[in-house]
Amino acid sequence: MDRITAITVFVQVADRGSLTAASEALSMSRAMVSRYLSELENWLGARVFHRTTRRLSLTPAGEAALSRCRTILELGEDMRAALADPDDAPHGRIRITCSTSFGLSHLAAAVADYVARYPGTAVDMMLMDRAVNLVEERIDLAIRISGELDSGLIARKFSVCRSVLCASPAYLSTHGVPLHPEDLAMHNCLTHHYVGRSLWHLERAGQTTPVAVGGNISANEATALLQAVRADAGIAMLPTYLVSPLIRRGELVVVLPDYAVDSMGIYGVYTSRRQMPLIVRSFLDFLAARFGEEPEWDRLIG
Repeated sequence: MDRITAITVFVQVADRGSLTAASEALSMSRAMVSRYLSELENWLGARVFHRTTRRLSLTPAGEAALSRCRTILELGEDMRAALADPDDAPHGRIRITCSTSFGLSHLAAAVADYVARYPGTAVDMMLMDRAVNLVEERIDLAIRISGELDSGLIARKFSVCRSVLCASPAYLSTHGVPLHPEDLAMHNCLTHHYVGRSLWHLERAGQTTPVAVGGNISANEATALLQAVRADAGIAMLPTYLVSPLIRRGELVVVLPDYAVDSMGIYGVYTSRRQMPLIVRSFLDFLAARFGEEPEWDRLIG
């Protein structure tokens, strides 16, 4: 029996909750997954799963074995990484997810440059505006933009997401230019479902002013709000990675430019710090070098 493969199968089944999901993740037949589990149980001398027609659950022996099996795999990965030629190029396929707006505006181009640099790599991109379960959806790396991540997540910050209040010149010509935060109460403020839905925090000279806002358009995706702003619908708080070219060309105008709004981090979230494939580590390094703490889109608007 290939015990390392059997251990890998066991961990995958435990993480994914079914033999079928594990077989798909491992590109292995369900029958082969079942065979490796049986051989592992024969080697351990104990059953690791309770099996019924509807569910799969760890036995007490399985729970005790799982953490040790994870350690074995992590040690193997550490040894492989330690012995690897530092000049080895990343290879293989990586499955990533991120928000639609960041994916379309910046990540797609970054992915194209990455696979051109490393011809042995391939990237599957899943653009969605919700947090995903990395294990259940077989995601290697999730790009998340957040003010604060859950403490239970394993993540690396590789850039920053700043935002500005902006509107079209036509909207401001018709409705006037806000000069003070409280002036926003007289304007149609277009809001994001998850960021500043009813309250914007504006900071100036170290003092933060909370401002209640509202309007007739709200959306769960920044690109949709951007299109509404460009259609002269109102004022929105939008990420600079999305609006900086439009501001530079004069198609949008920054509102209350002396006030700053809360910034967020751009993170790569993954499942294991120690058992990280070379391609995941390489791709994160690539993103950090490409974007960094002062990304190009912020430099464009000063």
